[in-house]
Amino acid sequence: MQDSLSSLDRKILGLLQRNADLSAADIAERVDLSQSPCWRRIHRMQQEGYIERKVALLNPRRLGLSITVFVNVKLSAHGRNNLKEFEDAIVDYPEVLECYTMAGGFDFLIKVVARDIAGYERFLRDHLLQRPHVLEAHSHIAMSEVKRTTELPLG
Repeated sequence: MQDSLSSLDRKILGLLQRNADLSAADIAERVDLSQSPCWRRIHRMQQEGYIERKVALLNPRRLGLSITVFVNVKLSAHGRNNLKEFEDAIVDYPEVLECYTMAGGFDFLIKVVARDIAGYERFLRDHLLQRPHVLEAHSHIAMSEVKRTTELPLG
């Protein structure tokens, strides 16, 4: 499906992923296209699923979320129901920003934010470790943020 994107489409996507507030007129001007064809391209890319949604990126530190923890989770049983049960539960925790099923030594990698270490400990003890079949949870606390982006490489 990626073959249906032209270089112009990629330029438009690049502009949108840097600033979703840009109007179709602003984008059209920056890619040297008239407004209507530009809007149609954007609309087509939304319909085709290239643009999932437009959101505002919030600053976690300004909101008092000063700690980021990456947690490797290993389940005691790997049946389809156990995996699904864990996945269904984890999506409901607002502290969990991302969750991935992993190949290798652990079953899941989750990214968690909290106000402080005590807040993370409450999440870990009261929620994550209370999930059935959680055998291990290894926490890796981020010391500093070197790079944080949502921009995908479009080259």
